[in-house]
Amino acid sequence: MGTSTAYRGPGGGTPLIPSWLGDPPAPPAAPDTGSDGAPPPDATNPPAPPDKPPIPQVADPQRFSGPRNNFTRFAGSGGSDRASLGRAVSQYVSTSSGGARQAAQRMGASRGAGGRLLGFLADANARGMREALRDFNLESMAGRPITEVFVALADHICPGASTVDEGIAREAYIETIIDLASEGLADLATFTPEQMDTIFELYATHAIEARICNDIGTRAVTMPSNAQTAHQVERQLRDFIRGGVSDALAREREKDDSANLSQDQIKSFVDNIYESAFAILQALGNAEADQ
Repeated sequence: MGTSTAYRGPGGGTPLIPSWLGDPPAPPAAPDTGSDGAPPPDATNPPAPPDKPPIPQVADPQRFSGPRNNFTRFAGSGGSDRASLGRAVSQYVSTSSGGARQAAQRMGASRGAGGRLLGFLADANARGMREALRDFNLESMAGRPITEVFVALADHICPGASTVDEGIAREAYIETIIDLASEGLADLATFTPEQMDTIFELYATHAIEARICNDIGTRAVTMPSNAQTAHQVERQLRDFIRGGVSDALAREREKDDSANLSQDQIKSFVDNIYESAFAILQALGNAEADQ
């Protein structure tokens, strides 16, 4: 599926939201000092220890069992068992992740990369490709095919790949570049809002697919007996996820025009897309399971 690695998926006891996915705490303020640099006389008492985020509670160790079993049945069917696909995705959101909001929070690096990607697209739309690339010292890439531009931007959009979370973000970005030609987006000099949405939709789809496969599909992706069947399983899952992302993006676009958002607003926009997408996927999964 393009997402299978030696990683065997998280254990059931892994916290729903690992502490390292949160924003880093602000550094403590420097103590006041006198004119000679020495601490003031009332600084003899030791300072209170800094506040630290609470250690996440251990989650239900069985929370991945149901989604994994259903995903295995879906993969074993060659993609024909849509009810098992629906149950796997719905249970992944509701049970494995603890709901749409926490599922979105688990997309730590992918949310950041999605925001940087959308920010670049919005900047290129507003100021032109050359000026947007100048911020990365890549103005010489202006006029090159968009696939080459995106490859040059990879380390800026996805700056790390040392953890599974960062690897998912980078893999989704690479898969998005591969998809640009089939979407008719390989030779863009400027971006329309619709093209911006398509590129971000591709990225978010690949990121969610990779997250789900790494969490509940790592033992199932090798089950189909031939490449054609494996491709069908992959296509069914990707189309299902893309439908949810597309609906989430359309809903969010009714409230905000992504082409006119400030850089600060883009983060909130992207977070809302991921949360809405997981909520829609849970509802779509329940609908598939009930058919």
